Amino acid sequence: MEDYLVRVIAKEAGVRGFACQATNLVNEAAARHGTQPTATAVLGEGLVAAVLMGALLKVQQRVAIKFAGNGPIGKLLVEGDSYGRVRGYVQHPEVDLPLKLGEPDTAAAIGNLGALVVVKDLRLKDLYDGVVPLETGVVEAELNFYLNQSEQIPSAVQIGVRLDETGRVTAAAGLLLQALPPYEMEIVQQLTNRVGELPPVAALLQSGQTPEDLLAQLFVGIPYEVLEKRPLSFQCDCSWERTRHALVTLGRDELEHLLAAEGQAEVDCHYCHAHYLFTADDLQLILLELEDGG
Repeated sequence: MEDYLVRVIAKEAGVRGFACQATNLVNEAAARHGTQPTATAVLGEGLVAAVLMGALLKVQQRVAIKFAGNGPIGKLLVEGDSYGRVRGYVQHPEVDLPLKLGEPDTAAAIGNLGALVVVKDLRLKDLYDGVVPLETGVVEAELNFYLNQSEQIPSAVQIGVRLDETGRVTAAAGLLLQALPPYEMEIVQQLTNRVGELPPVAALLQSGQTPEDLLAQLFVGIPYEVLEKRPLSFQCDCSWERTRHALVTLGRDELEHLLAAEGQAEVDCHYCHAHYLFTADDLQLILLELEDGG
């Protein structure tokens, strides 16, 4: 089943809604990073969060979300853009904790002390950033708190990832409702309550429901319009050329030391685990270019 996000708006109520399924891209991310089951679930929840936050952006804008808690997973860092492309990683992909009520204990993996940091590139002179303290380590709860407190926009979030006994993702889903001024607070509260009362979104997806079905359940009795169905993908913008540029920025002394000590340079992308090898000849060519430029 394809990964996609649906965006709707209920104009009279002043509410917009987003629902997504991201099972395939989470499995791709897990395979790239070799994550253990708990780490897979943490990374999956983070990537769904990046999908939802990216859906709030305008064309060419990006968002980075970092969970830095006191749990064994270390950092969870994900990025998303306005086109449905996401990437991300966890600091310790080997983390696997005992199940809690039959589900991966992602909250314990992240921890309840630390910070959630959201940085947006809105194509302006300066980046926008917001920081809130972690309270539970539950990704959906922390993101919900951030949206309501830091951005002060009435919002409701639900995120879920389900794994099978082998650790493979069988469902990764997300739901986000957000008020748009001028809004009817009574209707916003009604919809927020419905999000809280809805069964786990990953379970609904697993049972065969679609993102469209999730939104239809929430907006029962409230007219809404489907604005967009957007494909989603795990996609990194790293490349051999970009990595080469990063090596150039190290400078002559560092590159000469690297050449003498290692005879080559090997670079792994944190976000997608792509591996780039630069031979001695590659490094010599960079040094020659630096010499010509100097």
